[in-house]
Amino acid sequence: MNDAFTKFEHEGWQRVADKYDSTWSSSTRQFIPPLLDAAAVSGKMSILDVGCGPGYVSAAAAERGAIPIGLDFSEEMIAIAKKKFPRIEFREGDAQNLPFPDASVDRVVANFSLLHLAKPERACAEACRVLKNGGRFAFTTWAKISENPFVKLVDDAIRAHANLDVDLPQGPPHYLFESEEEFRKTLERAGFDSGSMIFKVHRIEWKLPSAQFIFDAERNAGVRTAGLLAKQTPDVLQKIQTAIEKAVQPYAKGNGFAIPKTAYIVAISKNIRA
Repeated sequence: MNDAFTKFEHEGWQRVADKYDSTWSSSTRQFIPPLLDAAAVSGKMSILDVGCGPGYVSAAAAERGAIPIGLDFSEEMIAIAKKKFPRIEFREGDAQNLPFPDASVDRVVANFSLLHLAKPERACAEACRVLKNGGRFAFTTWAKISENPFVKLVDDAIRAHANLDVDLPQGPPHYLFESEEEFRKTLERAGFDSGSMIFKVHRIEWKLPSAQFIFDAERNAGVRTAGLLAKQTPDVLQKIQTAIEKAVQPYAKGNGFAIPKTAYIVAISKNIRA
């Protein structure tokens, strides 16, 4: 973890690991079934769950009869996963330098973890390296702002009120790639068969108890946005919170809110010549 961005992300997730389950998991867990479907996960397959967090993808793969190993760079996340799912193997490790031999697993899956890496293309190449010939890599990543109401309302509030000229480590784009073709070219460079790629847009509703929940989650349980918010004055923070709460109002549903969130689900096979 020599680069500043990886250190920043690692320290951030170490700090907020115990908050993930009560904030983000009700959103990210909804993408697990279609992710495993795209990877064609079935019984007895060896599965590497990269960026496993609290272990939910690994647990879902095990329910399908597969044999998962969860990997995360946060020892705090690994400790939580081991406690939640003691029968599953979890290891601390780097997605950009996987501690596994070449051609050793049937599937590699990553639920939103590529967004937290300094070099996501390197992680894709590593996924290809550890896959057996014909194995599949599947991952989720948030859709671009124009397709993603949740992302837009947060982004609009920050751009309208925040000081963006703050000292934070430079990382990759927040939403990875902007088009299906960019995904295809990147994965082909990593050693995958571009002709086998599946690209799907998947939308969920994230049910929230209050309009304030989003601001609190971003500030207290996130990393990249939390780092930006930590650099703002109290007055600016109040303006951002007010803007987010106002933008949430059209999504009122029952006693709370239901915010649409959109992600891309990508799956691709290893080129047998790689």
